[in-house]
Amino acid sequence: MTQSRMVQIETDILAKNDAIAQRNREFLNHRNIKSLNLVSSPGSGKTTLLTETLMRLDKKKCSVIEGDQQTTNDADRIRETGAKAIQINTGKGCHLDAQMVSEAIAHLAPEENSTLFIENVGNLVCPAAFDLGQSHKVAILSVTEGEDKPLKYPDIFADADIMIINKTDLLPHLRFDLDACIANAKRVNPDMQIMLVSATTGEGMQTWLDWLEGN
Repeated sequence: MTQSRMVQIETDILAKNDAIAQRNREFLNHRNIKSLNLVSSPGSGKTTLLTETLMRLDKKKCSVIEGDQQTTNDADRIRETGAKAIQINTGKGCHLDAQMVSEAIAHLAPEENSTLFIENVGNLVCPAAFDLGQSHKVAILSVTEGEDKPLKYPDIFADADIMIINKTDLLPHLRFDLDACIANAKRVNPDMQIMLVSATTGEGMQTWLDWLEGN
């Protein structure tokens, strides 16, 4: 296959995805459903952050789409909080796409005036290219990953509304340059809001909840 043919196929796939994503966005906006696409590498604490968030919210007004290659582990953890959740297993796929989310929304039937969390497959590359129709994209980076991640994987951070630096309780035990991490993120996306959070201890959680309430 020629390079130009590969580029054309990729363009066609993304165009189809974007069209479905726009329909998702219109459907959710019409029902006043706030939707958040949570993206990160594996092990960032995404699911812990989400479960701790749900424990502090009205579970009847929250629903969750979980994306993983295999298992229902994360969806099971979410359901234990009392929130509705559906698991999407992508197999060899490394991201969720708009069609998967569309089908999951139909199954979940989220209430009007509610919040839909979409926990994407743990990956800092593939999910960057696929709009899901979300209201906001939230990038999560743990202090165990290294302060250069926004520079090494810029696309995932470039269109995020907010970056949560998670596991801050571990900072005293790591050689992690917090100021450098924030500076690197701002180089990629000067408008991105940055929050420091420890989902384990609860530090910074109220700031995150306040952001959710106001956006």
